[in-house]
Amino acid sequence: MDSCNVPLEAGQLDTFEWHPADLIRPPADGQNPYFALIVLNQPLQTNRSVIRQLWNNAYIRIAADGGANRLYDAAGKHGDGCFDDLHSIIGDLDSLTTTTQAYYETRNADIIRDPDQESTDFGKCVAYIRQHHQALPAQHQNVDEARTHARPPPDIVAIGGLGGRVDQGLSQLHHLYLFQTDPRYADGRLYLFSGESLTFLLKPGRHIIRVRNDEGGEEKEKGCGGVFGKHVGILPIGGTSRITTKGLEWDVTDWETRFGGRVSTSNHVLPDTKVVEVRTTEEVLFTIALTAGEGQW
Repeated sequence: MDSCNVPLEAGQLDTFEWHPADLIRPPADGQNPYFALIVLNQPLQTNRSVIRQLWNNAYIRIAADGGANRLYDAAGKHGDGCFDDLHSIIGDLDSLTTTTQAYYETRNADIIRDPDQESTDFGKCVAYIRQHHQALPAQHQNVDEARTHARPPPDIVAIGGLGGRVDQGLSQLHHLYLFQTDPRYADGRLYLFSGESLTFLLKPGRHIIRVRNDEGGEEKEKGCGGVFGKHVGILPIGGTSRITTKGLEWDVTDWETRFGGRVSTSNHVLPDTKVVEVRTTEEVLFTIALTAGEGQW
């Protein structure tokens, strides 16, 4: 029987919990979340405060080739050292400028040239993190070193994942599928941060996505916990799926979604929703808007 025709019974589904706001907000307990940050070659133009917080929270920070130029243009060349603590620059280095390379070499960043033309710079960074994560030193003081050595590969957040040319944007979405083949995310979860939204891949199963903490008042007025806005999309890029949702303004039940058919875009998180639940028979992308941070650099 086609899995898209199987009813979404909760007891038959793997359950996954998500706390994406923890990536972006200052750590409440003083312990940073365990994720690596990749800066892609896209302009760093919006949500400056969120980008800085992602940088501060990440336990390791890597630029994909020309992504280092974006960091330098945003801060370094203006005398702002907020992005100086870069672990490495990885790629075929056809986009890295000599000025940027010299700047980060004086700040002890590793320059790693990988000439392989069968993989993207994004892919090279993901592979490097997963192969070497146990040997990579944490770049801030709030990560338990024993934990980083004992755990599987970290989650990864890519900044600049969407924007610019359409083919490049689709390539980044393709990477969400390419580097998350295990049905239970055994190699870590992968997020794309675009400046205006956060996007991640939901495997077949039941997903509990916390979009707001328990605080009320000001959080409710801002949207979703001061981090997320109200807009949500669930995109069946990999093929036809059946989804059931809870916590959205326009919830659906056992609803077939596919390109060329029905697609859930521009949905809204309800004002009182703390957790959005999505059940899906096949892989779908979940994207949620961010609240507006500080503007351009």
